[in-house]
Order: sequence, then structure tokens, then C-alpha cells
Amino acid sequence: MNHSGIIDIVPAEIRKQWSQKGLYPDKSLYELFCEHVRQHPDSPAVASLDQTITYRGLLDKVHRLAASLRKLGIVPGDVVAYQLPNGWHSCAIDLAAAALGAIVAPFPPGRGRLDIQSLLRRCDARVIIVEREHAKTDLCELIEAIRPTLLSLRVLIVDGKAEEGWYALNDLFQAEPIESRQLPKVCPDSPVRFLISSGTESEPKWVAYSHNALAGGRGRFLQQIHPDGKTFRGLYLMPLGTAFGSTAAFGVLSWLGGLLIVLRHFDVAAAIQTIAELKPTHILGVPTMFQRIAADPALAKTDTSSLIAIISGGAKIDEASIRRCTEAFGCGFIGLYGSADGVNCHTALDDDAETISRKAGRPNPDICCIRIVDDQKREVPRGCVGEIIARGPLSPMQYVNAPDLDALYRDKDGWVYTGDLGLIDDGGHLVLSGRKKEIIIRGGVNISPAQIESIAASHPAVVSAACVPVADADLGHRICLCLALRDGVERPSLSQFTDYLHQQGLETNKLPEYLRYYRQLPLSPAGKIDKKRLTAEIEFTQSMAEPVLAQQAH
Repeated sequence: MNHSGIIDIVPAEIRKQWSQKGLYPDKSLYELFCEHVRQHPDSPAVASLDQTITYRGLLDKVHRLAASLRKLGIVPGDVVAYQLPNGWHSCAIDLAAAALGAIVAPFPPGRGRLDIQSLLRRCDARVIIVEREHAKTDLCELIEAIRPTLLSLRVLIVDGKAEEGWYALNDLFQAEPIESRQLPKVCPDSPVRFLISSGTESEPKWVAYSHNALAGGRGRFLQQIHPDGKTFRGLYLMPLGTAFGSTAAFGVLSWLGGLLIVLRHFDVAAAIQTIAELKPTHILGVPTMFQRIAADPALAKTDTSSLIAIISGGAKIDEASIRRCTEAFGCGFIGLYGSADGVNCHTALDDDAETISRKAGRPNPDICCIRIVDDQKREVPRGCVGEIIARGPLSPMQYVNAPDLDALYRDKDGWVYTGDLGLIDDGGHLVLSGRKKEIIIRGGVNISPAQIESIAASHPAVVSAACVPVADADLGHRICLCLALRDGVERPSLSQFTDYLHQQGLETNKLPEYLRYYRQLPLSPAGKIDKKRLTAEIEFTQSMAEPVLAQQAH
């Protein structure tokens, strides 16, 4: 156990082997960033439509913020939590904390009071940094209201005008910069970031990552996709506070030395303008984001020649959407299967749409080794379906202040049990078969929502699709299909749509009984389709007895 109280479940001899193989840099993420500053100080580090900051300029901000945080009493092992929109401020906070030996715990905008309270309590945050207001909620008032329950919280910082008891983030960036020789020596195997993970538990959880695991695991994943790291120009559509966004500051800036391109928040028009003006080589996002951009006619009028690939993670994407995206963006498509819990596998740039939709790529043991096991945790033969487990240089240290989750999802050798089902085929590809816990059980029959969603999204009128269960006293669950359509198209009736699903090969016993249309499917703070919200809305409308669901005739 180190000074932060975090232990590493992966055996020390295994970590040592990865270091000896050269898979780990054995330097702090701040040190790695400084090396790039020395190599190309005037290269742009973080860019948006309205602002660009260079490597030299960002390092100056990092040193000023680190000086301020130290003056406020922040020491190695302290946790700095923040909820901010995308921008260079987030990168400066990440790097300043890394320089001090502290730990960042970012979470994306959109989390409500209960989640924020749970997250801050679980990580023992000493510092919280928020914007003044989000979605008409005064975040300073919210933090003040829950502060009595947060015994570790001492420093309140707002990105905006500060009131009594708060510090203004911009003021902290004005302090005299700290000198490198005044900074502590930071162990690269110590924790530097907690990644947020919203699994099937009722509350979100934190996963602890070391400097080495973020650089040598998540950073090297980017390098595998684009070996010439300094020419990487990555547009991040998802919030940087998500697990998917964790490669931004520490991957793009500390490991690759490339350019991070950001939007303050996801917006289709702004994304298309950013592609046109800032010329990214790669765009990282989740399927719903790519589906929405591809469906916008403005993309066809935009120069996308700079693009090498779009990288889609967070959820499975169907073959029809992959084809639409590759055509609309005019570049390659990489499907990413990964999680905050320490899983990574991705398709190759030359894989076709069918391969990308059916397979998750070949596991790379130098980043993340993947095995398939049965219910007794024994490895199964190739071609057999079982639970996916993972371990590699990417592996996190442990769940934060959650020994119950460590006991449930990790073993003594550091393997994480994902709850996902899959197999390794004869070609060595990982093939996903569903999720243990994401199954709709109707009349005793297990039904995969992903299969229905994939076929539904192939309909030419559909932008995105989601299946959620509807409670039923007789069958346990029935299925509601939620759809977002292209602008101006006619809405098919339930019977018309189920006819289409059936014609595409979906079995009769898997056809949805309900159909509901949305202008846009709601997204969680991580940018994924928010199925919990969809389910809650449907339950509410059922309780109000409103005829908003179209029920199937048969």
C-alpha cells in the first residue's frame, strides 16, 4: 500500500516483467509531458475552435496551478476531483496533480447530486473543481449542500467568479510558477487517476490507475493505432472526464506528444466545423455521436481529407452504421472494445464493416491479454463461449474503497472479470456474444438487446436504436424498441417495423412489443445511450396510463 491508501492487485512480479519488456516508461506522466515540451515547445498541445495552447504555454499553466495547489496544502496521495467541460483546463489539472504526486478523479458534466455525493465520498476527495453552473444547476450551491457529509473535502475551486469559501480557478493559474526542482519524486507505479465506471451497480465506481498503466497501457493503445505519435491529431467528442476520455491528457500529450482537439460539449454542427478547420487525423467518440454526425447533410459539404480513422467505443455498433460512417466521413473505422475496469481490444484499420461489426479485433497481450473462462473460472477451448477476463500493462490497481468490488470482479493474480460473454475464433479474433447482465428475459427466454438494436439500426430511416425491457406481470419483461429517425422521414408503425426486423432475419420470439420514437435518444454523461433513463420514462408513462407506447397486435 502507498501513501494514498491504494493497493495494487496485480502481483508486483508481473508489473516488473512488463517494465523489463519495455512496455512501461517507468517515468511519471508529468516527466513524460516535460520531455515533449523540451522537444517541441511551440507545437500546439490543446486546440478548440476558439483557442489553442502550446506545449510551452500549457507547462507554464501546469507549474502555476501546481504552485497554487501546494500552497493550499495538497500533498502526494491527495485526490483532486473535478467536473468540467472539455478544455485545456482539464489537461492542466491532470498534469499539475501528476507533478505533485496527487491523484485526479474527474467525472463528466451531467452527474446529479446523489452521484456527485457518492463519487466524492468514495474517493475521499480533498479538492473539488467545478464550473459555476451546469444545466441550470448552481454547482457551488450543490457542493455546499453535500459538503457536511464529505469529511475529506477541504478545498473548493470554481471555474468562474468565486464567492466566500471558494477559490477561483483562473486566480490559481496566476500564481508564480513552481520550479521543477521543488516538485517531489513521483513513483510511476503510484496512482495518478481514478477512472469513473458506471457498471451494473446502483452507484458509479472508481478504478485506480498508475502512471505506468495509463502511459504504457492506454497511451500505447493510441500509439498502436498511430505509430507516429507526434502527428496524431485527435478530436475527442466524448467528455474528457469519462474513462474513454482518459487517454486525452495522459495519452495524447504525455505519451504521444500529439495534438488534442476538443469541443466544450458535444454538438453536431460544432463537430463538423472542427473537422473542417482543425483537420484532425482521428476522431474518438461513441456510436450515437458518429451516427448523428453522419446523418447531418453538412458533413457531405465538409473537407474530411485529413481523417485517417474514427475510433468508436463505449458500445457495440452495427454493420449498417459502420458503412454509413465510413462513407460519410471518408476514412477508416476502428471499433474499440474496452472499459474503465482494464479491458482493451480493437479492430484494425483494414478490417471491413462486416468484420468490425462481428468481431472486436485480435487481443494484444502487450496492452491487454484476454482469456475466455467458464463459470468455474477455467479457461475454455478456442471457439467456445465464456466470460471474458483481462489482464495486461493496461490493468488498473484496484477499485477505490470498494473491497466488495475487488472481491467480485478481480482475482489474486490481477485478472478482471468483465461480465461480458465472448469467444476467441480460429483466427485469434475476440468475438463478443453479449453481456451476462444485459439480457432481457421474456417468458424464460434470454434475448440480447444488441442483436435487435443492430438490425433496427440497419433500417435506412434510423439514426440510432435502443432496446429496453418493459415490466410485464405475465412474461416478466416485454421489449420496447426506442428509435431516433432521420429528419423528415415518415415514422413506420410498429407492425411495419417488426415486419422489417423479421424480413432481416430476427426470430418472431424476439420481436419488440412496443415502439417509441425520440427526436434524439438521451445520452448519459459518458455519451452512451442512457437506457436507465429510457426505462424510467417508460415506467413513468405506464404508471400514468398514457397511450404513448404502440403495442404490437399479436
